[in-house]
Amino acid sequence: MCLMPMNEVKVLDLGRRDYQAAWDYQEQLFNAKLRLKTANRDLSPENQQAISHELLFVEHPHVYTLGKSGKPEHLLLNEAELRAAEATYYKINRGGDITYHGPGQLVVYPLLDLEQFKTDIHWYMRSLEEAVIQTLAKWGIVGGRSAGFTGVWLDAAEETKARKICAMGVRTSRWITMHGIALNVNTDMRYFEHIVPCGIEDKAVTSMATELGESVSMDAVKLHFQQAFSEVFGAEMR
Repeated sequence: MCLMPMNEVKVLDLGRRDYQAAWDYQEQLFNAKLRLKTANRDLSPENQQAISHELLFVEHPHVYTLGKSGKPEHLLLNEAELRAAEATYYKINRGGDITYHGPGQLVVYPLLDLEQFKTDIHWYMRSLEEAVIQTLAKWGIVGGRSAGFTGVWLDAAEETKARKICAMGVRTSRWITMHGIALNVNTDMRYFEHIVPCGIEDKAVTSMATELGESVSMDAVKLHFQQAFSEVFGAEMR
């Protein structure tokens, strides 16, 4: 039996990086893939260039980002209060509402050509959630999904206990992806008090450190996420 080759995904750890700089880098990779895909349309299959896949790991300084469907009033700080909190604010081109990024939070930006995986956005979102759920399980944290909401939740079935541990928001064009997920690892959860997280007024947010009562190795989280991503997406990480 002949097995289909696995897609290779290059892992790039950007460390601590300003949100705008990381966004610009994403846009650079994203637009290069779109240009290549356009060029490939006019070429025979044997002459087409392969479109690469990347998985970016990054932590951002304190920043709030508002997606295309978000409401500006879900940011509860004015400009002076933002400066006092040493935070910045961006309106961006992903889906979803407002969220927070900051130190101790693992942000993952997959830049994939879904035509080489599966052309189904619902599958893509659920697969990202599954990679997070499998990662959390390594620390004995039982993640799950909440009906009608994206992201990964704890105790989602219990209305008074449900809390979000991982937010998601993506953009796609011609099946190329950008933006992604934000998993609260050792995040300073006080920064969520300044927004209506993801536009959901009646649900709490949490972190791995909050749930475990101790800090968590970010390097270990990155390693286990890579392994889970590889398994869920059928990809070879390099």
